[in-house]
Amino acid sequence: MVVVASESWVTELARLFAQNGGVATTAELRAAGLSAERLEHLVRRGVLVSTRRGTYASATHANRAARNNATAEALRVSASIARSEAALTGSHRSAAIMHGLDLLTVQAARLVTVSRSRQAARNRAGYGGVHIYAAELPAEHVTRQFGVACTTVPRTVIDLARSGTFMAGVVVADSALHAKKATRSELTAVLRRCAGWPGIANARRVVEFSDERSESVLESVARVAMHEQDLEPPELQVWVGGDGVRIGRVDFMWREHRTIAEADGKSKYEKPGEARHQLERDARLREAGFEVVHFTWAEIVYAPDQVIARIRAAFRRADRLRRVPAAWGSLS
Repeated sequence: MVVVASESWVTELARLFAQNGGVATTAELRAAGLSAERLEHLVRRGVLVSTRRGTYASATHANRAARNNATAEALRVSASIARSEAALTGSHRSAAIMHGLDLLTVQAARLVTVSRSRQAARNRAGYGGVHIYAAELPAEHVTRQFGVACTTVPRTVIDLARSGTFMAGVVVADSALHAKKATRSELTAVLRRCAGWPGIANARRVVEFSDERSESVLESVARVAMHEQDLEPPELQVWVGGDGVRIGRVDFMWREHRTIAEADGKSKYEKPGEARHQLERDARLREAGFEVVHFTWAEIVYAPDQVIARIRAAFRRADRLRRVPAAWGSLS
């Protein structure tokens, strides 16, 4: 049986976990009065679990965090911060996940992304599974999510737009604006604060192009593909109908060409009867004089030129026919 001189470590342990985002290092646990034998005993009993080499969390907290992508990422970031001697802040992809923002690609390797100030960059000590960025972190660009330090949503968007592709930046910017987790003025303020930084020109393009009406990653990807293929920009999320009757809301509309495009995501037809409902709605749209084009994720990502060609063909058909009753149109 392991004997300890004092049980004060229990209170100290709770305090450590609370102030460090749910984790504590081996050194911190020893300083709190937890002996090496007691630590090993708690790990064997499943009371504590290792989150990274040299860091631990309570099993209860770790299991609870694992149920949600955002809290699971916060725990990984917290463990990475605790292990480092330098002051780190969750940023980029990790911060986006913690804030619940959409990303273009899934982080398969579970790479944690953090930032530190440029002044500390010379003392950088990298370690596996963690990517450290060097950048200034003004106080107004840092917040806490699930008790863990991370960049704010506007700063996170701009960081990702600076360091990634135009499409990836648009996805996260659209997500932040649509979810009302950032405003355009807040994004613009960060752009001004980061003027002259690497990649800031791409970030400006992203902010200018972003649209809060875009409701999914697929719609954001489609908008970028249309832009890159020089297609006329569509109206987004338009209610279509007339004479007091609404047919439905459509993803993309080119009013002048009487053409509608619909992005078919994986969940669009999961509910029973959804496919039949969509067919009926398409029929009503066509009866009202609209051309309707559907596309999937695979089509817009791997063959965007073919999707755009189908939309342009719909333009030509609609322009030739011009058979729409005057009473029908779009409803705001």
